[in-house]
Amino acid sequence: MAMSLIADAFTLVFVAAGIAFFAAGTLGLVRLPQTLSRIHALTKADNVGLALVVLGLLPQAGNIFDAAKMVAIWLLAQLASGAVAQVMAEAVIAEARDGADASPPEESRP
Repeated sequence: MAMSLIADAFTLVFVAAGIAFFAAGTLGLVRLPQTLSRIHALTKADNVGLALVVLGLLPQAGNIFDAAKMVAIWLLAQLASGAVAQVMAEAVIAEARDGADASPPEESRP
């Protein structure tokens, strides 16, 4: 009984901390002015938030295979998040570069 109470408290603390990181990432997405800073804030906060949620849920796993699945999902999310953030950042930089290379429209003379 006492061990179950400790596991439940551990889960509650870590899942709540993960939710706080998700909320901070969402706040960064809404409040930060530039796209690259938004991507940075969101990916960092979401990665830590998901790690905390998975860590908090590990004591609740029924067996080692369920725990391994949660860790595998977290690792895949880590890989995907980093790759997607890199592709999005490159697209933003390329779009900004293309916008800077565009010449201003010529003025028509009467």
